[in-house]
Amino acid sequence: MSSEAETRASAAEVAAAMWAEDNASQSLGMRLEQVGEGRAVLSMPVTETMVNGHGICHGGFIFALADSAFAFACNWTDERTVAAHCAITYIRPARLGMRLVAEAVEVLRQGRSGVTDVTVRDETGAVIALFRGHSRTIGGKITKEEGETS
Repeated sequence: MSSEAETRASAAEVAAAMWAEDNASQSLGMRLEQVGEGRAVLSMPVTETMVNGHGICHGGFIFALADSAFAFACNWTDERTVAAHCAITYIRPARLGMRLVAEAVEVLRQGRSGVTDVTVRDETGAVIALFRGHSRTIGGKITKEEGETS
């Protein structure tokens, strides 16, 4: 008799299925660097189109990177999980040409709710922003069964 963990898709399989449909993250130049059970690392270059009137990266792009890392970390169980609430604290500005790296770690999963912390750093390791996401599982799988079309 197989356990749920043995029949569930791996975190890498779930991430691959999500990434294949994630036009938003890909269009911002994000890269999926690592995934694991309750963990994800994504990176993104700060491009000219992301710089605001202060000459720094617009916070919305930093939030988008953190949010995408959050999504990959909290969906590892192959149960569709979405954000219920997110908050971000900006520590220092990101600048044109920087490569930002967001590391997400799921710190709590209880029932249908979870909490994931994301740290966004620059290429030197300096902290740019701290993000906390509260997730809610809404039902349905991310991966498709063999032969399933939708």
